[in-house]
Amino acid sequence: MATAVSTRPAPGRLDLQAALRNPLLGPLAALAIAVVVFSVVTDSFLTPRNLSLILQQSVVIGILAVGQTLVILTAGIDLSIGAVAVLGTIVMAKTGGPEGAAIGLVTTVIVCAAVGAVNGTLVTALRLPPFIVTLGTFTVVFAGTQLYAGSATYPVAAGPLTWLGTKFDVAGFTTTYGVVVMLAVYVVAGYVLSQTAAGKHVYAVGGSPEAARLTGIKAGRTLLSVYVMTGLIAAVAAWAALGRIPNADPNAFQNANLETITAVVIGGTSLFGGRGGVAGTLVGTLIVGVLRNGLTQAGVDNLYQNVATGLLVILAVTLDQFARRRNL
Repeated sequence: MATAVSTRPAPGRLDLQAALRNPLLGPLAALAIAVVVFSVVTDSFLTPRNLSLILQQSVVIGILAVGQTLVILTAGIDLSIGAVAVLGTIVMAKTGGPEGAAIGLVTTVIVCAAVGAVNGTLVTALRLPPFIVTLGTFTVVFAGTQLYAGSATYPVAAGPLTWLGTKFDVAGFTTTYGVVVMLAVYVVAGYVLSQTAAGKHVYAVGGSPEAARLTGIKAGRTLLSVYVMTGLIAAVAAWAALGRIPNADPNAFQNANLETITAVVIGGTSLFGGRGGVAGTLVGTLIVGVLRNGLTQAGVDNLYQNVATGLLVILAVTLDQFARRRNL
């Protein structure tokens, strides 16, 4: 009598295959390789001071990238998020101050959330493409910020509005409260996306809008909440920006929109929506920070740094497209 032979893979092999399919594996490997390479070619890269500097330089883009991740998970894109954050810095500087910091912060939150609500309403109510909507919003907000600021910069005195730039030591490692807030934003966003119904709705709307509708998910409400949340995150980034440089400049962060998209894509979140997460975005943000810092220390011209970053984005999108076709 023949004995039945199991065709199921061994547990160890199954675990290995599951690990290789983890979307975080690629970005983490890229980050590790970059750290090793720059540690070898430069003398000062792998020092506590420089690593702290990379984190501090990544704070604003890192926070904004969380909002960009939420939008991209819904198969959208936000080209206005950087301009909204810059508007937030001007509003905060003009309405706040050492004695009116709370007013400045609250006003900034309201203004940034309102811009997000406008984006969300245009996308949901009028069914306009997010690319077109946020491109238009970017133009309006950028010009409006220039008019509101009178094309002038506004220095911010030390106080609550610059508090996120305050440094402190942890086991000999110097960091800032801005870094702590950035990590907190990632933790909260990660929890919401993975552990709450609202987070599952975001993935459902981005992955298959029709299936989401058939299961009773209100796609319009989900999209509107995502864009409003993105505006709120931009307000936090504006506060962090004043902690980094206590000077509200209407011309600051002009490439923030593209840099956030870069961090999200390199971190493994699909531009087609429904796949990815903020953990990958954090790794993507660090990859960009490490790449720019390491190439600067190696004496590479800024233009070549942009070339390297652009090629990395193209590679990430190509791999995403390949993975998507395999899953179809």
